[in-house]
Amino acid sequence: MDTSGKPRSLIDLQEGQSGIVLSLNGGRNLTKRLADLGMGPGTRITVLRTSLFSGPVQVEVTGSKLVLGRGLASKILVEPR
Repeated sequence: MDTSGKPRSLIDLQEGQSGIVLSLNGGRNLTKRLADLGMGPGTRITVLRTSLFSGPVQVEVTGSKLVLGRGLASKILVEPR
């Protein structure tokens, strides 16, 4: 498991791996939607489950479990911890 701290997309993290959100690569609506879910720069996020191939990613953010599509998850840049 690579924990070099190198920034990468959320979909690149393995199950059980955590990171800190660095940025959200999307428009105003995406940023607002994720902020409403409690996710923004500086937020700790943990990958709980990933689906094979192109399925969704289940994450834990601020004590809540969320399921994100891979397209959305790919726009979240994190620093692994």
